[in-house]
Amino acid sequence: MRTTNETAGFIGLGLMGHGMAKNLVDKGYALSIYARKASEATADLQQRGATLRTSATEVAQHATVVFLCVTGSKDVEAIVRGPSGLKAGLRPGSVVVDCSTSDPVSTQALQAELKEIGAHLVDAPLSRTPKEAWEGTLDTMVGADPEVFARIEPLLQTFAARIVHLGAPGTGHRMKLINNFVALGYAALYAEALTLSKAVGITPAMFDSVIRGGRMDNLFYQTFMEYTLRGNEEAHKFTLTNAFKDLRYLESMADDAAVANPLGNAVKNAFGLAVQQGGPQAMVPMLPRLVAGLSGVSLTPQD
Repeated sequence: MRTTNETAGFIGLGLMGHGMAKNLVDKGYALSIYARKASEATADLQQRGATLRTSATEVAQHATVVFLCVTGSKDVEAIVRGPSGLKAGLRPGSVVVDCSTSDPVSTQALQAELKEIGAHLVDAPLSRTPKEAWEGTLDTMVGADPEVFARIEPLLQTFAARIVHLGAPGTGHRMKLINNFVALGYAALYAEALTLSKAVGITPAMFDSVIRGGRMDNLFYQTFMEYTLRGNEEAHKFTLTNAFKDLRYLESMADDAAVANPLGNAVKNAFGLAVQQGGPQAMVPMLPRLVAGLSGVSLTPQD
């Protein structure tokens, strides 16, 4: 329940954001929301007590801590800097919490820009799924100065069960890209392994009977395999398009650090090809079917 006098704002009421905002308002925080168009999410949040504002500027004027949960840095930049954006309404001491998976180079630029007006931008990207967002049990990795983290932690606790304060602003977004690289690297590996297995006469069920319960099993694997084994399109609601975007951000971060990232580039290319094959809204667990199709191998769930 509410433990501070902060007031909250929320922009980005998609699959993750709706659940996060729901937890903020249900647990006692005065909540201002903004969306470009009305939706089931805005109606539900208003019914719970949130106030729908007419612009991002108006959200900033009514909230001391504003959460963003949008697709990526281009959206964050537009919300902060654009006409009727947050920057026009932020007051000294206001905090913007970017829960998106964003490009750390952009994050640093926005942090410096808001610091000039006495406001703070911190990064708190997320792990897990919309199910955990609704239940209030997300993971978040936070980049923030200690005094700002102390202010926002009670609000984060409304929707996150595991909160890791990594260090200075920007650290959260860097760690999120590395986290996603590990997860999506597994996805690319599973997809190629399943393709080769099927091509040599080993079905997905046979493959799974060896991996599941063994040393190579993990929670990501179990979720990822739900589509290949059972055709469950709801198992992991994360699009190939967003995955591909995150891997391009990883490449940008590696370039900025002058670090070779050959495996990251290989994983990025696997997802880039899959996006072309599967369409922008195909989900990550569909990757094996799309990778297999490139080699003329069928990995549809009924197979």
